[in-house]
Amino acid sequence: MNPDDIVLGPLDPGITRLDEAFAEHTFNVLGHRYVSKIETASTFAWLSNDPVGTGVPPHVHPTQDEFIHVLSGEYTLYLDGDWHTARAGDTVRMPRGIAHAYYNRAQEPATSMFWVSPGGKLANLFRLLHDLEDAEEVVRLSALNDVDFLPPGAVPGA
Repeated sequence: MNPDDIVLGPLDPGITRLDEAFAEHTFNVLGHRYVSKIETASTFAWLSNDPVGTGVPPHVHPTQDEFIHVLSGEYTLYLDGDWHTARAGDTVRMPRGIAHAYYNRAQEPATSMFWVSPGGKLANLFRLLHDLEDAEEVVRLSALNDVDFLPPGAVPGA
């Protein structure tokens, strides 16, 4: 099945268990393990397991608001021109259209629940990026799916 052909429908009632992935969708995206928890037209949520030294460079979601609820560990975040730190229990808000990035620069792995609203093309993008190791191809596919990465060097410290 071509990931571009997947159309997300309305929310069905149910429970996605702690040790399960929604529809068995688990993605390896550049060293991060994303476990889908909800995939609908209105929202897409995933558990993110982020090893030490990993991150997602500055990018923009022009059509989605994005959120992170930190479950364990610590993240260094770039949010619309400023650097911040989020720790376990914190919830990060990243409105659509602003540049943002996150990194695990701490000394221990971090885990968080991410979600975007609306769901948009992000679940499909994760399918395309699963096990892909070519960073240029990641940037190209992301641009086709409503995630625009800033050029390298555009954000000092990123």
